[in-house]
Amino acid sequence: MIISGGISKERLISLDTGKQVAKELKKNGYQIKISEPNFSLLDNIKAFKPNIIFNALHGQFGEDGYIQTILETTNIPYTHSGVISSAIAMDKELSKKIFIKNKILTPKYFLYSFNETKLRLIKKIEKKLKFPVVIKPINEGSSVNVFICTKFNILKNLKFLKEYKKIIIEEFIPGREIQAAIIGKRKLGAIELKPKRKFYDYQAKYNPKAKTEHIIPVNLSKEKFNTLMNIAFKTHKLIGCQGVTRSDFKYHNKKFYLLEINTQPGMTKLSLVPEIAAYQGISFIKLLKLILKDAKTNK
Repeated sequence: MIISGGISKERLISLDTGKQVAKELKKNGYQIKISEPNFSLLDNIKAFKPNIIFNALHGQFGEDGYIQTILETTNIPYTHSGVISSAIAMDKELSKKIFIKNKILTPKYFLYSFNETKLRLIKKIEKKLKFPVVIKPINEGSSVNVFICTKFNILKNLKFLKEYKKIIIEEFIPGREIQAAIIGKRKLGAIELKPKRKFYDYQAKYNPKAKTEHIIPVNLSKEKFNTLMNIAFKTHKLIGCQGVTRSDFKYHNKKFYLLEINTQPGMTKLSLVPEIAAYQGISFIKLLKLILKDAKTNK
């Protein structure tokens, strides 16, 4: 069974992931049923009696521990990370604290709640981070509502984040955008992105017209590439992830800055993990089988 759709801002991406996964698995002899994560989900699971549940959800309620908590009650193996690791990875503040504690370089940051004055915020940024800065929700994925802000446009962009009680304000790290993938105990590989847009935002990720350039293999020395993959693997293990993860980095002044770790990377035609896998000689169906193989009941 594949669970896709949901109510997050990444619903369309989830539906696309579910569709691509279902198509490939059916082609290879798997019996598939797709279900929304709604009030009928547990009834659908009970009726279909799947051996494994493929979690194709993205964003809130899909990769933050919420749906994982529900799936735990079925005692059926499900893919990707479990309750605790999903919740930690989705919470950008909590995951950053873990990065810092374990000496993993990450951009400086602080939290902002909208009851603080805007003037005070600007002074705080100038003192602690300097402009430009990145503003984003604590618990969204796919670069939803992420903005790079200067002193002159931050107040305008903050309006788009009013629905969130708190947001994270982070120092902007220039440099190269590099993503590294881990599956189980295997260092899968990495890819560099050169977006035509200001940065690798939602449109750059999912709109083919954005024409983001994908570079693989990544132009790094063997030593630097190993450093990158070791950080991604260390993060994967620290948070207790399972299945596949993708860690997003900025490479600047010969240093890797970890932005975040994604516990349920997309599996669409434009997604990075299948592209990294393909470069390593791993077909889409083999990648899916590796993800299914790493599914467990006790997460």
